[in-house]
Amino acid sequence: MSSGPALASTREELATLLADARGPVGFVPTMGALHEGHASLLRVAREHIGGGPLVVSIFVNPLQFGPTEDLDRYPRTLDADLEICAREGVDVVFVPSVDEVYPGGEPQVTIQPGPLAKVLEGRTRPGHFRGVLTVIAKLFGLVRPEVAVFGQKDYQQLALIRRMVVDLNMGVEVVGAETVREEDGLALSSRNRYLDPDQRAQAATLSRVLRAAQDAAEYGAASALAAARAELRAAQGVDLDYLVVTDPDLGALPDDVPPGTEARALIAARVGSTRLIDNMPLVLGRATAPPKDS
Repeated sequence: MSSGPALASTREELATLLADARGPVGFVPTMGALHEGHASLLRVAREHIGGGPLVVSIFVNPLQFGPTEDLDRYPRTLDADLEICAREGVDVVFVPSVDEVYPGGEPQVTIQPGPLAKVLEGRTRPGHFRGVLTVIAKLFGLVRPEVAVFGQKDYQQLALIRRMVVDLNMGVEVVGAETVREEDGLALSSRNRYLDPDQRAQAATLSRVLRAAQDAAEYGAASALAAARAELRAAQGVDLDYLVVTDPDLGALPDDVPPGTEARALIAARVGSTRLIDNMPLVLGRATAPPKDS
């Protein structure tokens, strides 16, 4: 492995570093504060591109933060991020300024994300996905990857990026990588560092709620949701925003689905002042009786 990735802070530097690229370009966009969840995305990207160049962007995107959200609080840990990138064999790290990504300030032309952006996270964070899709479209245009990898933890974001790539004919293969978890099930997130020890223990409730939905999914979506709610009622310190069971594209499930139908359980909640999200896949069945504890 080389001594470390090449660093680019401007469009011109990025273009120069990728000018002689051989093989497919892999791309993992991030906002920094990298952890082992991000490292797993880098490994998935490398599996898909082989010896082609692997690019990581580190950019805290102001367009996706609302006026009451934690833009200034968001952790910046560039030196540690570069160490992870070097360890995982990243070839290029793109660290642009806000002016580099948004020359002239707030963009006049943005990506309108459509109806899916108005539910779940979009209901709580209006304008968030407009900012996410706009910056991803801009980064795709700069990096021009063949493959881009995103974590399934931000499942609604993943679904919207896939929709954008299809609708706008972007020609990028979007790969969703599985969520990496702590031993107690808590999904790895840059925001976990905001939790004190008591809140950290309470936050593990989110994954237990989703596991309860998985365990009851053989009895159908309604039973899965009921089991998840029962697990949530037994918890303390968790201020629920939403808990839903949907189809894999985040649409409504029909009342009657055949056995083996794939679905998704999603949850968002605050623990202390920190807002956390998580989700897990379900496989719905049609068993003859509901679980005893539902």
